[in-house]
Amino acid sequence: MMQRIEVTPRIWQRILNLRSARGKEALNGHLSAEEEAALQLYGPLARRDAGPLTLAQIGQSLDGRIATPSGDARDVSGPDGLSHLHRLRALVDGVVIGVRTALHDDPRLTVRHCEGGDPARIVIDPQGRLPDEAMPLRGDGIRRIIVQGVDRARPRGIEVIRLTPNGGWISPAAIMTALRRAGLGTLLVEGGGRTIAGFLEAGLIDRLLVTVAPVIIGAGPQGLTTRDPIQTLAQAMRPETRVYSLGSDILFDCDLGRSLGREKAVPPSRQDAALQS
Repeated sequence: MMQRIEVTPRIWQRILNLRSARGKEALNGHLSAEEEAALQLYGPLARRDAGPLTLAQIGQSLDGRIATPSGDARDVSGPDGLSHLHRLRALVDGVVIGVRTALHDDPRLTVRHCEGGDPARIVIDPQGRLPDEAMPLRGDGIRRIIVQGVDRARPRGIEVIRLTPNGGWISPAAIMTALRRAGLGTLLVEGGGRTIAGFLEAGLIDRLLVTVAPVIIGAGPQGLTTRDPIQTLAQAMRPETRVYSLGSDILFDCDLGRSLGREKAVPPSRQDAALQS
């Protein structure tokens, strides 16, 4: 059953309080069903008492596209889908993107459509291709991290994590281990589709959030394309899923296991899946 969410100022403040360990403060007044749904969706993502958590968010069209063939992805998500993405950024310690996304979109990765602080910005750049002046690396007081497979110097203030690539790729498991050691507990893998798929195949995603906007693109890159495709539907992941109406977009909130205490069903052949996009 689909639930409609409404993120009122009082509910969002309560969720931010959960993030800052002040979540026991009471709410005054009756909560609407839509407010309860918002608390149900975002509350568990804000908590810090359940250990590290890795989220992935992807916004796509009705036909599963994330951009046009030319790469235009600016309006794939509707305004409510965009606000949802910024809420996720406000709730995590760091946002992870691949170098292709960084080069093509030059994203700011900041929180602008809701109240909340900006997360650390993390770019996976195996070949060291990202220019130092790229938006994700700009100096604005927010932590900046680049995961590289080459010895390339970066300007002062940019943290460099040097990991050995394998055939031009860096293992998602190695990346995750390094980021945890760097003190980043709750992470959002935001793009691109190949980067999300790499972490997904490696069994490193706890919650996969997919927003679908009512637009048909017809061609262009798909949301998720794994490197090790399954042969039968019996092998497909079938996560427990809640469905929410955000307004302009529909959200599928997929629980991949850890938050419910279940072992993730990831085929052994996928444990070492890697990425570079």
